[in-house]
Amino acid sequence: MDFYELAKELALVRKNKNISQQIISKDLSISRATISNFESGASSDIGLKKVLQIADYLGYEISLKEKSPFPIFEDIING
Repeated sequence: MDFYELAKELALVRKNKNISQQIISKDLSISRATISNFESGASSDIGLKKVLQIADYLGYEISLKEKSPFPIFEDIING
């Protein structure tokens, strides 16, 4: 999953929970424009701390896992 896909996934979660960008903006003190730009892929200069705050707010966490030595399906297709 790349940064753009992560943004789209978090946007989908937010919408499914019926939470507006304005509410997250107010509760996390992140500008609505920053959230909008992140979700739309218009800007990737949002900091990791803010992305983690948004994920946590939505009840999700982002974790690291060891990379597999084998290619994933997407790697094979995009190869």
